[in-house]
Amino acid sequence: MANHKSAKKRARQDERKKIKNKSYLSMVKSAVKSYQTAISELEQGKGDKEKALGLFKTAQSALQKAATKGILHRNNASRRVGRLYGQFAKLSK
Repeated sequence: MANHKSAKKRARQDERKKIKNKSYLSMVKSAVKSYQTAISELEQGKGDKEKALGLFKTAQSALQKAATKGILHRNNASRRVGRLYGQFAKLSK
């Protein structure tokens, strides 16, 4: 445990940031998972392309927002967005 006043303050700040970062990552995971579900429904012929496209935009927004906040590296977010779009493009052919 921290002994100095500044180290104690840093520990408190880190705890607040950890909670905030966790909520952003949870938001990203939920958006991506709902998009993945829509894509799997499309593969089975049950889904709607417009719904999947809307969910893609939501997932993309969540990933880019997390990158902007510094929670994900910008290249990581960009790579994940590219892979998500690749899944949609593959089904559009």
